[in-house]
Amino acid sequence: MLMRYVAKRMVIGVTQLLVLVIAVFFLIRLLPADPVSRFVGLNSSAEAYAQAERSLGLDRPVMTQLAHYLGLAPSEGTGLLQGDLGTSWVTGSPVLSEIGQTLPLTIELITLSFIVAFLISVPIGMLAALRPGGRSDKAVFVYSLFAGSQPEFWWGILFVYIFFFVLGVAPPPLGILSPLTTAPPTVTGFILIDALLAGNLKVFGEALHHFMLPVATLVFILSGPIVKMVRQNMVRALESDFVLYARCAGLPRRTVALYALRAAMAPAMTLIGILYGFMLGGAVLVESVFALGGIGQYSIRSILAFDYPAIQGVVLVITAISLAIYLLLDVLHAFLDPRIAY
Repeated sequence: MLMRYVAKRMVIGVTQLLVLVIAVFFLIRLLPADPVSRFVGLNSSAEAYAQAERSLGLDRPVMTQLAHYLGLAPSEGTGLLQGDLGTSWVTGSPVLSEIGQTLPLTIELITLSFIVAFLISVPIGMLAALRPGGRSDKAVFVYSLFAGSQPEFWWGILFVYIFFFVLGVAPPPLGILSPLTTAPPTVTGFILIDALLAGNLKVFGEALHHFMLPVATLVFILSGPIVKMVRQNMVRALESDFVLYARCAGLPRRTVALYALRAAMAPAMTLIGILYGFMLGGAVLVESVFALGGIGQYSIRSILAFDYPAIQGVVLVITAISLAIYLLLDVLHAFLDPRIAY
């Protein structure tokens, strides 16, 4: 039954991805922007404009462009179905290659941030739920509101000032490695994993050190809503009938708390999955503050340059990762509550 449920979710996810890809393809072409003029200039001659339009493939009917992008026109070369996201109009490099250079860093940043935020938020949320209305509960409520009351780039700048400029315990916001440090050979694209594969613990430690402030910034922002969600659902779970029955049956407090935590984790996991997908493109301000050069900065540059292939590639990749995360969450929910799969 679980495999049938997963297969159904996969079919729905692939359908959603295909619809979104086609929608983005048409929507960016409906924007009041002229990418051809962006490359040749507003005062270009008609011949130069026509030549640039042909080189970008914008002189053909839009359905022909779609067929070429999807790879449904064999005579036109490869396309999306063949694993080709196109070529960037700005750099002339394959979009898939450029995304492969920027996406791993963002994934590392967000994954580390969510791991730390999860390890901090769950115990704090549980502690606050044990005594609703108590001092710890009120402190958690104030913290959850305070953490998300200001934009993340402001906290990033503030952390740079405090921990780098004043205390001197953090590295400068100049990227993931020092300009004088040689990066390890690229194997996976993830700097921490590549450093371990190369046996270069010095680079691994330096990368973790440079991750310190951006991760702390995102943890501070993300822990607020996660703590609040865990606290609210833990309170409901502790007041539910099955927990009251477990207490009456004389089960140890630890066992009862684990039962309640299992019931409270499903909504919290949903929130974490939604926040993770959002932060893939929403961490651009933190990436800019710390000069990380992740997928967020790449997407902004592509949008400002009207680079259609790059925009379409970023949307496709981020959507695919988000749908994969949602599928994993559905599987975890079905594992926590097998009734969902029926």
